[in-house]
Amino acid sequence: MSQIENQPLLQPYQKGELNLKNRLVMAPMTRSRAANEEHAATPLVAEYYAQRASAGLIISEGTPVNPQGIGYINVPAIYSDAQVKGWKQVADAVHAKGGKIFAQLWHVGRMSHPDFHNGELPVAPSAINPNDKAFTPEGFKDTVTPRALEVEEIKGIVQDFRKAAANAVAAGFDGVEIHASNGYLFHQFFSLCSNQRTDEYGGSAENRARILFEVFDAVKEEIDLNRVGVRMNPSMHQQFGIVVDEETKPTFEFIVQRLNDYNLAYLHLTEATSKVADLPFAVKEVAKHFRPLYKGTLIINGGFTRESGNKIIEEGNADLVAYGVPFIANPDLVERYAKGAELNQPDPSTFYSNTGEKGYTDYPTLAETSAA
Repeated sequence: MSQIENQPLLQPYQKGELNLKNRLVMAPMTRSRAANEEHAATPLVAEYYAQRASAGLIISEGTPVNPQGIGYINVPAIYSDAQVKGWKQVADAVHAKGGKIFAQLWHVGRMSHPDFHNGELPVAPSAINPNDKAFTPEGFKDTVTPRALEVEEIKGIVQDFRKAAANAVAAGFDGVEIHASNGYLFHQFFSLCSNQRTDEYGGSAENRARILFEVFDAVKEEIDLNRVGVRMNPSMHQQFGIVVDEETKPTFEFIVQRLNDYNLAYLHLTEATSKVADLPFAVKEVAKHFRPLYKGTLIINGGFTRESGNKIIEEGNADLVAYGVPFIANPDLVERYAKGAELNQPDPSTFYSNTGEKGYTDYPTLAETSAA
C-alpha cells in the first residue's frame, strides 16, 4: 500500500493552545468499562486510550461532574480523589505515547433514572419527561418525569463543573470539553421542549443559554479558556426527548456567535443524526451553516469517512474532524487513513457492555494483522 500524499486530515494544526500532529480527533464515546464502586477509570481504560494516541486529539468519554449527573452504568466520573487518580493514569498513558487528551465534562440531567440516585428523581430545567429509555444497572428502563432544578441548585451545578475542571487539570488532561450536546443537561436548557422556566434560565435564547456561559466564567478560574472546548448538536431531533422547532436555529446561532467573545480551544459540532431534510426549521448542513458564524477552531463530527473528512477540511467548512466508531475498531486509524488501508469492522454488541478487553482493547493494528 502506498502513502496517500497530502491528505488534509493528516496535516498538522496549530491555533492558540491547540498544536496537533494531525486533524483526526477521537470523538467522545461512552464505553462503560469502569465497573467499580469508585466509578474510576482503570488501567484497562488507560490502555484503550493510549492505543489511540496517534489521533491529533482524543476527547474522553463523558465523565460526570457529580453523582447527580450520572445516567449510564460503569462510567468513569471526575468528582472524587479516586476518580482523579484513575484519570491521571489515562492522561499519563496517552502522553507517554505522544498523544493529547481533553476530558469531556458531563451532566445528563433528565436522561438519568431514580435507580442511579437511591430512588430520588433526576433533575432538569423543567419537570418534563423525555419519554425515552435510561440505561440502568438493571437494563433499559423508561425515563421518568424529572424534578425541576431550583436556581440555587443550578448555581451549584455550575460550581461542580468548575471543580471538575480543576480535577481534570490535576489529572493531567490537556484541556476539557463541556458536553452541551445530545439531549443532556445543557441541551435541555437550550430547548423549548425541555425548558419552560420563567426565571433567568428560561424564556429568551440568552436566558436558556445562561448556564453554559456561567460555566465558562466559572471554569476559567481553574483552566485557561483556550484549553476549553464545547460540544453541541444543533439539529438533533426526536432523540432523548429533543425536538427541533422555530427557536432551535436562532438559539444555536446566538450561542455560536457569542462564543466568539470567549477564546475557546474549539467548537465541536455534530451533523444531523436524525432525518431533518423535511423539517423547515432544521439546519441541514451544520458545519457549512455555522462555519461563517464562528471565528475559532471548528471540529465537525457525524458519520465521516476518510474521503468526506478530507473534503470538508479542504472546502474550509471545518478545521478538524472527529471520528467515533472508526476509532473504536481501529486503534491505528491515522495510519490506516494514511495508507488507504482497509478498516477493522466494529462489534456493536461490545460498545456499551462490561465485556472487559473484548471489543475494547483487542482490535488488531495493521502491524499485528500483517504479522499474523
